[in-house]
Amino acid sequence: MKPVTALVVILSAVMSAAAHADTSDRFAMGGWIEKFQPAIDQANATGELFRIRGHCQSNCTLFLGVRNVCVERSARLLFHAGHGRGPNRHVINSGSTQRMLNAYNAKLRQYVTANGYLEKLEFSTISGARIIDEFGYKECPRGG
Repeated sequence: MKPVTALVVILSAVMSAAAHADTSDRFAMGGWIEKFQPAIDQANATGELFRIRGHCQSNCTLFLGVRNVCVERSARLLFHAGHGRGPNRHVINSGSTQRMLNAYNAKLRQYVTANGYLEKLEFSTISGARIIDEFGYKECPRGG
């Protein structure tokens, strides 16, 4: 009987983890790609829902490229050009900028390009509601 109980506990834990979507919360303030790529790769490998919510700036917007991403209407996504490090942190980096563009769907990519969002280091904000309604990203289910 004990092996059956252990199996039930293990299966419950696995099902609970699978049902719980990962979120952008710990990535909200942006950062370097080394911090983001493992989480992006993990989300794409598992196929589980990845929820963008709240404040999401800079490289946090890379999560828009996750294959099973959803966006909460109340989210705020902040976009800017990619930039260098150290003494070059105020210099736009075309490779970093292109990485961000590649993560966005065609509609959003066209919009941020046409409006110069990724040609400057200052933030430009798009609401989660607009990301959903205008650019076609999936809205997150309620209660997550």
